[in-house]
Amino acid sequence: MDIFTDILRIILTSLVSIAVLFCLCKLIGQRQISQMSMFDYINSITVGSIAAEFATELENWWEPLTATIVYGLVTVLINVITCKSIPLRKFFSGKPLVLFEEGKIYKANLMKAKMDVNEFLTQCRVAGYFDLSQLEAAVLETNGQISFMPLAAERPVTPQDLQLEPAPETLAINLILDGQVLEQNLKYSGRDMQWLEKQLHSQDIGQISDVFLATCDKQGNFTAYRKLDTPVQHEIFE
Repeated sequence: MDIFTDILRIILTSLVSIAVLFCLCKLIGQRQISQMSMFDYINSITVGSIAAEFATELENWWEPLTATIVYGLVTVLINVITCKSIPLRKFFSGKPLVLFEEGKIYKANLMKAKMDVNEFLTQCRVAGYFDLSQLEAAVLETNGQISFMPLAAERPVTPQDLQLEPAPETLAINLILDGQVLEQNLKYSGRDMQWLEKQLHSQDIGQISDVFLATCDKQGNFTAYRKLDTPVQHEIFE
């Protein structure tokens, strides 16, 4: 009987742990790992470890729970004060480092970033720059990613370079998701059900339930994708 009681407690503490982590993540913000500073990354690992201990701690469960909340609130507090104070922002998040500029590799900044020249060249190749002469500058950002600025002669041609004025692009609005019409989105797009049914009919789609996804932009460009329940028979990436 004690075993079942312990299992029930573990289930309950695990659910509470997940709920606490979810609330803390909402407070901290929706940043990916690649967007985190070193402090945020280490702190998230620590919070996750404490939360795991909280899920299996049956007697003094409030201790890891308290620690999890404290770590989360401190992270939120630091994020708030770094948004308001530039010196504290530099202290906690660090500063961008210029690694390469105008044909010069800055060895001192590479050493400060704990990066050797081979690793720097690897990052350049991963970004598509196999020749440093194609680069104007390379900057190590505070999240650990390197931003590359190509030479003006190496960057892609833009419509402005060709003195063209293309029509402005707009975000596509989801009108149908998994066979269900999103009525608010349909109203926001300025269309109605009659227009939607006409568009589906033009693509030989008889029923809305047959549509997996349908989108439309502000210019009225409509795209619909049928539901395909059969598995793919070919693997082009093997």
